[in-house]
Amino acid sequence: MTSKTRIEALTPEKAPLLTRLMYRWARRRFGEVPEPFAIYAHHTRLLVASAVHEGLLQNASKTLPVSVRELAVFWTARAVGCSWCVDFGQMLMRLEGLDLDRLAHIDDYATSPLYSDDERAAIAYADAMTSDPHTITDEQVDDLRRRFGADGVVELTYQIGVENMRSRMNSALGITEQGFSSGDACRIPWASGDRNA
Repeated sequence: MTSKTRIEALTPEKAPLLTRLMYRWARRRFGEVPEPFAIYAHHTRLLVASAVHEGLLQNASKTLPVSVRELAVFWTARAVGCSWCVDFGQMLMRLEGLDLDRLAHIDDYATSPLYSDDERAAIAYADAMTSDPHTITDEQVDDLRRRFGADGVVELTYQIGVENMRSRMNSALGITEQGFSSGDACRIPWASGDRNA
């Protein structure tokens, strides 16, 4: 599986030492270097900033139940149309032990018995935040606050906002699925050099 991105992945031999070390860490963590990582690597400072931000975000996001957070993020990636984010998100959900089979029914989340009331509320909020124009209502936020508290609403809003950014960046750069959801992630099509970084 190879994709034709709008900017080529930065090959290890062209990358500075810090980036090569980050490639090694990513391969150990995810089984393969995520393609967005290798494209963002053209701007080392933003790559580092993104990696630090993602780590801090993961550590800080402990208020919401994992299924609520991940389903809202998954819906957002689908709504924007980022196949890479959908693929990677399914891998993360699998690693969290979440039921992936019910994703086949996510379009029916509002009525499906496969989703809890809390999950439905979070997905609807992700839809309202991601649609253009936004369709968020005061009543919707009040309902979320009753369910998750003010800190939960902020966490949910932040997660959906960040996923909008990720999905839009990856889509703009032509980054598509890499095979993470199947557990058989494809190597990045390095232009030349050591594919094993």
